[in-house]
Amino acid sequence: MLVSQILKSKDSGVITITPGATLREVVELLSTRRIGAVVVSSDGKKVKGIISERDIVRELGRAGPACLDQKVDSVMTRAIYGCAPGDTTDSVLETMTTRRFRHMPVMEDNVMVGFISIGDVVAARLSELQMERDALTGMIMGN
Repeated sequence: MLVSQILKSKDSGVITITPGATLREVVELLSTRRIGAVVVSSDGKKVKGIISERDIVRELGRAGPACLDQKVDSVMTRAIYGCAPGDTTDSVLETMTTRRFRHMPVMEDNVMVGFISIGDVVAARLSELQMERDALTGMIMGN
């Protein structure tokens, strides 16, 4: 399955936050939207970083609750690994596993066109495996 197929099944809008927002604002956004990470972008198209629950917990452990007043760009992950709409779920899962992250922007011509999570990719892969199983069962049963 391709990343473009995953994006078709998702809400098309990518949630972003500006680099100057505070961690408190990120926590509120993550909580309200029930998501685990958000893209940091000034214009909603160019990715400057990603801020995740892990980043916030790490900073809370380091600096305590006062860190909630820090700016996003002081804590966000800057080394971004994206994927393309034509990439396969297998290649995305391999990258996410090797690099140990759970969210990835989908990029096309250096512009973000989507954002996927490891949950999205695993669900797509499970659906694909179910279809393969059903096809094999049909062949065995003569359908």
